[in-house]
Amino acid sequence: MRTSGVLMPISSLPSPYGIGTLGKEARRFVDFLVEGGQTYWQILPICPTSYGDSPYQSFSSFAGNPYFIDLELLCKSKLLTKEECESYEFGHSQRYVDYGMMYQARYDVLKKAYARFKKRIPSDFEAFCEEQAYWLDEYALFMAIKNANGGVSWMEWPDDIRFRKPAAMKKAKEECREDIAFYQMLQYLFFEQWKSLKAYANERGIQIIGDVPIYVALDSADVWANPKQFYLDKDLKPISVAGCPPDAFSEDGQLWGNPLFRWDVMKKDGYDWWTKRISAMANLYDIVRIDHFRGFDSYYAIPAKDTTAKNGEWKVGPGMDLFRNLEKKLGRLPIIVEDLGLLTPSVVKLLEDSGFPGMKVIQFAFDSREGSDYLPHNYQKHCVAYTGTHDNDTCIGWYHSAPQETALFAKEYLNLTAKEGINWGLMRGVWASAAEMAIVPMQDILGLDSSARMNTPSTLGENWKWRALPGEMNHRLAKKLMKYMIMYGRKRME
Repeated sequence: MRTSGVLMPISSLPSPYGIGTLGKEARRFVDFLVEGGQTYWQILPICPTSYGDSPYQSFSSFAGNPYFIDLELLCKSKLLTKEECESYEFGHSQRYVDYGMMYQARYDVLKKAYARFKKRIPSDFEAFCEEQAYWLDEYALFMAIKNANGGVSWMEWPDDIRFRKPAAMKKAKEECREDIAFYQMLQYLFFEQWKSLKAYANERGIQIIGDVPIYVALDSADVWANPKQFYLDKDLKPISVAGCPPDAFSEDGQLWGNPLFRWDVMKKDGYDWWTKRISAMANLYDIVRIDHFRGFDSYYAIPAKDTTAKNGEWKVGPGMDLFRNLEKKLGRLPIIVEDLGLLTPSVVKLLEDSGFPGMKVIQFAFDSREGSDYLPHNYQKHCVAYTGTHDNDTCIGWYHSAPQETALFAKEYLNLTAKEGINWGLMRGVWASAAEMAIVPMQDILGLDSSARMNTPSTLGENWKWRALPGEMNHRLAKKLMKYMIMYGRKRME
């Protein structure tokens, strides 16, 4: 069946409190998707963001982002008052998230909710904590200790707690008991709201595609609690880190800085950590998109002391052994994989052996007049077609910044016209293709320029901020979207 969806981060939803949440605007967006003939809502990782505000650098691979807890729903449940929410400043712009102000204010107002929460703890709170204990205990303790140490990375904590000495761990649990309970409450509230939103979406025929980064942040509960699973030295400092080699986009390459997995250790325990992670994500989402799939075939290891990615080397990843183990334990899961970039024959074979659909991004199609795999007439059915991802410019931004020859080729190939709109022409290209699934970012449907770009790789400070304005996702736009879905067979007439 031919289907379509929209890429729209939770953070990008409208809301009166500085960032998108799991509340009524999320439900309105689901209604917009239904009216527009869509089947999927793709989001970015929902984990708590750390330095740089990237959802791909999180304090935990399992936790939900407290910023996404809807304050209006907390008012309804009497954990907050509207006056309390309005007494804080969460940002001066409806269009862009101000993460500095969010960090200052959001936790303060959530502390007020906690003061009421602990006076009448819900009957299912204890069961939630027990069910999620395999990650929640370490995460809540990690965040509490981080707060007690002024927010610094766990690499800078006193040695006894950094190395998880039993006496220090016991003392920390006692001294941080209140803060631990606060972070447990935040996760309880997040997952209650998430469960309700997902049920709302699923009941209306909308499936959620969630994103799983391949790597985890160095400053995370994942690494602190499982140091033997990562390439760390005897002082728990990274030996080598993740990134990408130099290419046409970056002469220094990309230095991501994530610690690398000890795949040999993970293999010995049956990939237990990965099994728990993918199982948790499969329970959270309807479909899982795994980021940087080529890293499972071979990964780029950069010496941790280096300041660029120039001196890295390729090393062999776990390949199909990991995915066979996951399927054996979890069954066959609905997975999409990000297979973009330079693909070696072994990466292509891993994709074929896995059976997972890969991605085709139309913006990559027009760099050359040779037969690019990204040109829509070359798409196979078993793939997911995109106009762009969170790392790409918007369609309009891309077209106006592309080399003249590239833009001309795209114009000729897709018959792009200013009257129709460059964005609609590029979206037509993916909708009309043979790909069984097509996904377009919300910014492209809205026809926005580069100012709406979500992320520019290898840059800090101006990313992950874009938000839709109230009323932009309206009936007229949904009706236009539906027209194209019917035209290209991605929505059957009821």
